[in-house]
Amino acid sequence: MTDVTDTLQLTVQQPHPGLAIATVAGDVDMHTADTLRRDASVIIQQGCPHLVLDLSQVGFCDSAGLSALIGLWHTAQAEGGALRLASVPDRLMRMLTLTGVDTVLPVHATTAEALTTMTGSPSTSTGEHGSITRVSTGAGTREPAEVERTACDSTHHSMPN
Repeated sequence: MTDVTDTLQLTVQQPHPGLAIATVAGDVDMHTADTLRRDASVIIQQGCPHLVLDLSQVGFCDSAGLSALIGLWHTAQAEGGALRLASVPDRLMRMLTLTGVDTVLPVHATTAEALTTMTGSPSTSTGEHGSITRVSTGAGTREPAEVERTACDSTHHSMPN
C-alpha cells in the first residue's frame, strides 16, 4: 500500500531563458494538487512559459493531480508556451494512458529528451540563466509557497515547440 503524504516539493532550474524544469517530489493528490497548480503557474506566468515537469519523484497521483497537470498545460498554452512531462512513474503513466491525457500532454522518458524537443539541445546545465529555486508546499496551505529566488528570466519567451 502507498503511504500518501501531505507535502510536495518543487525544485526549479532554468537551463534556458523562458524555460524551466520543475522536479516534483511527493504525492500529487487532493491535498497537494492545488498547491502544485498554483506554484507551477507562478513559474509559467513569471517568464517561463515553457515548463518541463520531472515527475520521477512522484509517489502517487490521483484525479486531482491529473486535473492540476491539465490545468498547467492550459496555463502554459495561455502564456504562449508548452508543458512537457518527463520521467513519469509507471502508475501515473497508466493513468495518463487510460484517460487519454497522454495524447494531449507530451510525455518523455527523460528530462533531457523533453528539453531536446523544446530547444533542440539536450543540455540540462543551468548555465548563465540558471537560477535554482526550491519551493516547499504543504497540504491545505492557502498562501503562496516561499520562493528563495526568482525562477525565470522574464525577458525571453519564445522557444520552439
